[in-house]
Amino acid sequence: MGNFVVKYRKLILILSVALIIPALIGFLNTRINYDMLNYLPDSMDTVKGQQALLDEFHKGAFSMVITEDLDSSQIAALEDDLKTVDHVDSVLGLGTLENAGLPAEILPDSVYDTFKKGNESLIAVFFDTSTSADETIQAIKEAREVVDNHAYISGMSAFVTDLRALSESEQIYYIIIAVVLALIVMLILLDNWLAPILFLTSIGIMIIYNLGTNVFMGEISYLTKALSAILQLAVTMDYSIFLYHSYRENLENDHDPERAMADAIKATLSSVVGSSATTVAGFVALCFMTFTLGLDLGLVMAKGVVLGVLGSVTVLPALILTFNRLLTKLDHKSVLGTFDKLSKLIIKVFPVFIITFVALIPPFLYGYEQTNNNVYYEISRSLPSDMDFAVANRKLSEDFGLANVHMILTDANLAANEAAAMSNELKEVDGIKTVLNLEQALGDQVPVEALPDSIINITKSDKHELTLAISEYKTATDEMTDQIDAINGIIKKYDDQALLVGEAGLTNDMIQLTSTDFQVVNTVSIVAIFVIIAIVTGSLSLPFILIAVIESAIFINLGLPFYTGSQLSFITPICISTIQLGATVDYAILLTTRYKRERLDGRNSRKAAFIAVKTSLPSIIVSGAVLFAATIGVAIYSRADMISSMCMLMARGAIISIVLVPTILPSLLILADPLIIRTTFGMKKLTKGSK
Repeated sequence: MGNFVVKYRKLILILSVALIIPALIGFLNTRINYDMLNYLPDSMDTVKGQQALLDEFHKGAFSMVITEDLDSSQIAALEDDLKTVDHVDSVLGLGTLENAGLPAEILPDSVYDTFKKGNESLIAVFFDTSTSADETIQAIKEAREVVDNHAYISGMSAFVTDLRALSESEQIYYIIIAVVLALIVMLILLDNWLAPILFLTSIGIMIIYNLGTNVFMGEISYLTKALSAILQLAVTMDYSIFLYHSYRENLENDHDPERAMADAIKATLSSVVGSSATTVAGFVALCFMTFTLGLDLGLVMAKGVVLGVLGSVTVLPALILTFNRLLTKLDHKSVLGTFDKLSKLIIKVFPVFIITFVALIPPFLYGYEQTNNNVYYEISRSLPSDMDFAVANRKLSEDFGLANVHMILTDANLAANEAAAMSNELKEVDGIKTVLNLEQALGDQVPVEALPDSIINITKSDKHELTLAISEYKTATDEMTDQIDAINGIIKKYDDQALLVGEAGLTNDMIQLTSTDFQVVNTVSIVAIFVIIAIVTGSLSLPFILIAVIESAIFINLGLPFYTGSQLSFITPICISTIQLGATVDYAILLTTRYKRERLDGRNSRKAAFIAVKTSLPSIIVSGAVLFAATIGVAIYSRADMISSMCMLMARGAIISIVLVPTILPSLLILADPLIIRTTFGMKKLTKGSK
């Protein structure tokens, strides 16, 4: 393959540039999903209920509009204007009820008080498209123009609209920040001014391919779009650096650039297959999540790593050979220097590192468990509190005591007395402020049959009747979980096919799913990476040692938020545990492989560890520094908490791994050397007489 790439390097460059065009077309035609709740399995009752609501009532998204300082005629006019917005299915407020012949005076106090508080009023708006559909987002934008400065629009669709606007305004800067900071780090730490630019060019092409081929998935999440390019840049940079160092080393021994590059490609493929396989395994583990956001992120990142390896042995060699003359003129001295003294010190005091390692595990393991038990699931918390949807939600909660709306679908043929009994029981549930359906809204004064079809059709279809239960409890709280259990218990008693729909119910299902997913993903990633390391190293003991070191780095990284009082989003620990494991286990494999080679050459454990640390430190520092640089800038810049916190933990994880791998790992290798010899293929021949 090395000879093939060298021979056809011009063709490779022409094809790689030409393929950017279809990749960009694919990228522009890949839909981005901004609704986390879309990743729940279709088999769940809440998801079924949402689909039934859309199919039968033509109601998908739902928002509450809060008006200020408008009289009844102005509110009625505003409701009429909202009805003209594309994809608004129906509008329900005091104005709509009055136009239907139901003046405020005849409404029950509980209903009137739900819609009116002082100078503020509520209008419920139902859309005929789903929460995060493009049509709904456009409808929210148009509705905001309609209400102008007279009202606030709350709800998940408003959140998704603001999230999309923020993401689209920030994402180009994520790439710029990551590239600029990674370039600065490489220019300082590497020994050539041009090589980092060639690395970034090659990886940039592969990132475009990765983003473009996502079109075959139909859509990806905003989180995947935001993180995949940064992660692919940081994680696959190792392969480019390895090829470059191998090429320069071969060039010194053989002055023919083509032969040196062919050998470098062969060496790179031989070396990175194992380490890239561990990285791919870490991302593939995310695909085992029932909450399919993991599948989304896992597939895209696994694909990105494979493309990164491919680019490092095709596009990058072609670029290096094309610019070889200029490349050789732009060498400079790296600031890293040699690590002889530091390596000697690490080996000399290795018992100190063993003791430190043992002492660190209990407190950070405890912190790690507490962090995982204290994540937040309220998706709206991931955006700044000054955004439009957040202001509206806050007013809804503070002024009306309304934090959530449960939508309950029951059999349309349920007897009137049973429906009334169910509603009365729902009113008694802790935290439920009001229960609204036609019967409850009208009381005893107006028969349902007297209403126009336009009002009846809002809450009744051929199959189901819609009841709204208005809650003062916030999403993803213990009180809300108890409330959902109580509501389900009541509605199932009267109709065993009844369905509970709404943000709170969907979030509650997500909580139950992801708590299990976390354990599954961790287990799958560790087992898969254990097997790969065992194959790469030919050892049964080395995988335990390597994974122990990397998992310890993860414990420290995810344990720190508990001690600093930080709370993470639910998805962050799941993703970070696998990303950090897959991305930084390469450092451990690099050092361990060199240790094993030196031991097989007859050196004793301390000498082998010294050489392994000295030769591995430059690569570990450069790779870790690139990962840190590519993520820390985005962490500081982004206003979206999920993206910011995930990048911050990746940056911190890189630093922790840079420290732990060259200190703790060689110490454990020295300590466990007798066991390693007995459990590693080809090492049993070693004797105590090693030099």
